[in-house]
Amino acid sequence: MAYILIPIIIFIIAVWFYNRMISFRQLVLEAESGIDVQLKRRHDLVPNLVEVVRGYAGHEKSVFKNVARLRSQAVDVKDLEKRAGVENQLTQGLRSVFALAENYPDLKANGQFIQLHQNLVLIEDELQMARRYYNGTVRDFNVLVQSFPGSLIAARFGFKSKSFFEIETATEKAVVKVDL
Repeated sequence: MAYILIPIIIFIIAVWFYNRMISFRQLVLEAESGIDVQLKRRHDLVPNLVEVVRGYAGHEKSVFKNVARLRSQAVDVKDLEKRAGVENQLTQGLRSVFALAENYPDLKANGQFIQLHQNLVLIEDELQMARRYYNGTVRDFNVLVQSFPGSLIAARFGFKSKSFFEIETATEKAVVKVDL
C-alpha cells in the first residue's frame, strides 16, 4: 500500500508546486504589464514637457536631443533589465530639463509647465507603486523557485528566477529647495 501511496503523494505535491509557479509567473507578468502602462504614460508626457521648456530655453538643444533620444530608446527596449538602465538615463535627462526650468522664472510660473510637472509627479508615484508590486511578486516567485522542493520542480520545467526592476524616478532624490 505504501508503494502506491507515496508516489501519489509526491505526484500531488509536484502538481501543486507546478501550479503555484504558473500562478506566480502570471502575477509577475501582470506586474510587468503595470510597469509598462506607467512607463508609457511617462513616455507620452516627455515630448510635451520638452516642448514647453524648449520654448523658454531653446538654446539648450543638446539636453532636448538627449531626452528625445533616450525616450525613443526606452520605448524600443523590451528586455526588462536593459529597460531599467535606459529609464535611469531618461530620468537623468528629465532632471536636466527641470534644472533648466530653474533658470527661467517665467517657465516655472507657466500653467502648462506646472500641469505637466504635476502629471509627471503623479505618474512617477504610480510607477513607484507598480514597481513595488512587481518586485513583490518577483520576490515571491523567486522564493518559490529557489526553495526546496520548488527548486526541483523549477529545474525540471525550466522556471528561472526573475530580476527585480530598479529605476530611479525623476522626482526621487531631487534636491528640495526652501525659500525663506
